[in-house]
Amino acid sequence: MADQHPGKPRRLRTSVRGPLMFSAFWAVIAFLAVVIFASGGSARAPRFDLAFTAAGIAFIVTLVVAAMLAMSHKENAEHLGKGSGVNLSSARKPSHGFGAAPGPQDPPADGTDTRGGH
Repeated sequence: MADQHPGKPRRLRTSVRGPLMFSAFWAVIAFLAVVIFASGGSARAPRFDLAFTAAGIAFIVTLVVAAMLAMSHKENAEHLGKGSGVNLSSARKPSHGFGAAPGPQDPPADGTDTRGGH
């Protein structure tokens, strides 16, 4: 909210129009689906009561979900966009005690165990 200026249009994230249009779209889809499928055929009257109920529920649920997603949005910190990234170097990394120890990986040719075993 701090980046808004009077007289200038709001950004898409802070605008109310986007989530309302998104919710209205899904409300219309729910209305049409229930009017078509809830009547049970063309010989019966359409169920507008169920259609309006489904449209209202779809509108409210999608509006709440869109509002929660908009509130949870957070820009990345500025320092995350700089630098060379993680593990881009081809240099050998220390094992830190996990995995194989650095050094030759082939067993000795004479069959002796270098780990202290028999």
